[in-house]
Amino acid sequence: MFRKILIANRGEIAVRILRACKMMGIKTVAVHSVIDEALMHVRLADESVCIGPDKAADSYLNIASILSAAELTGCDAIHPGVGFLSENEKFAKMVAGHGIKFIGPDPRHLAEMGDKILAKKTMASYGVPVVKGSNGNVQSIDEAMDIAEEIGYPILFKAASGGGGKGMKVANSTSEIESAFKLAKAESKSSFNDDTVYMERYLQNPRHIEVQIISDAFGNVIHLGERDCSIQRNHQKIIEEAPSTALSHDQRKVIGEIAINAVKRLGYVGVGTLEFLYENNEFFFMEMNTRLQVEHGVSEELTGIDIVKEQIRIASGERLSFSQSDVQFSGHVIEFRINAESPDTFLPSPGKVDELFFPGGNGIRIDSHLYRDYTVPPFYDSLIAKIIVHADNRADCLSKAMGALDELVIDGILNTTDLHKKLVRNNDIILGNFNIHWLEKNLGGL
Repeated sequence: MFRKILIANRGEIAVRILRACKMMGIKTVAVHSVIDEALMHVRLADESVCIGPDKAADSYLNIASILSAAELTGCDAIHPGVGFLSENEKFAKMVAGHGIKFIGPDPRHLAEMGDKILAKKTMASYGVPVVKGSNGNVQSIDEAMDIAEEIGYPILFKAASGGGGKGMKVANSTSEIESAFKLAKAESKSSFNDDTVYMERYLQNPRHIEVQIISDAFGNVIHLGERDCSIQRNHQKIIEEAPSTALSHDQRKVIGEIAINAVKRLGYVGVGTLEFLYENNEFFFMEMNTRLQVEHGVSEELTGIDIVKEQIRIASGERLSFSQSDVQFSGHVIEFRINAESPDTFLPSPGKVDELFFPGGNGIRIDSHLYRDYTVPPFYDSLIAKIIVHADNRADCLSKAMGALDELVIDGILNTTDLHKKLVRNNDIILGNFNIHWLEKNLGGL
């Protein structure tokens, strides 16, 4: 087992990783930017190292600084967390080149699944269903029009190196192709320094279903069920829950087996998530996230399995500590992402937290790095807390969530708590009548 792990991230996910390390008796090193010196995980870690100025490009994305910090403090592993360098093939290779373990998959899988075109082709070759679309990179407007005529409108342009909804543009007709194509390429270039885009048929009313998997280096692969992430805005998840109200027992079994078989064929080792669109009783592969997910806590509460602890164990060379038959699913879980944003305009709202009170009680889990008088900086992702609610059934879960959200107090900055209060009381949400477009269509009427 590792002696000391450097946590190459910040915020709530850094606190979550630190807790797992402490439970396992592993020493921790927190790296931070100049402005993040007062972060909670920096206070709690055994050691901390400043790795650069405020901007992420100069600190949390500064590979040389992170590797120097790891060597300086004698770390034998680096956990990249979520975002930043967590799916960066170059970083993973450089970590290994310095004799340090990257707590994540093999760099070749980061590369293969990081390229959305290659990932789609690979999964299709394993028999995983995919959305009909281009065979690869779309290089011209004329080519895009020919493909659109073949697969039918509406169509969706997607960034090959994309994620988080960036580089995605819809065209509903021939007249919209040129604009959508150019915008998708420009956004992809700006976000990922790669303007490669591909096309696929745009599904009208799908659910976003993802399957959490864990696999070791000995050929053992298990899944922890599905998560429904359909409540989203601009392709950014707002609420996640498990199990999905859209799936039957048989469909749940099918998607779990599809995920396990694909991961086995891939030879993947570590924690990952296969994401699908689900419409008219059909699943379509979107992408594979080769890292820990923000919403991993949903699966942890549903199964009682510590995903981060298992991820660290597997990275150290150990076998999975349980089999698929050991996984038990209990009740219903819903996670609410609280962002430092206006609940109406979604504009970022950095600033000082004047008052803070988190809800508690049976079945209420809080993942956050906030504390009173902490100042949320303007330079990073706006996620400040996750409220994860667990109950015997979905109705009780929603009822418990209403109370938890009513108790939550975060004063001094705008945040999305009020939006969640409206959502849990909305009839469509209560009945499970929603898809990935629901929130954007109904936001003005909440």
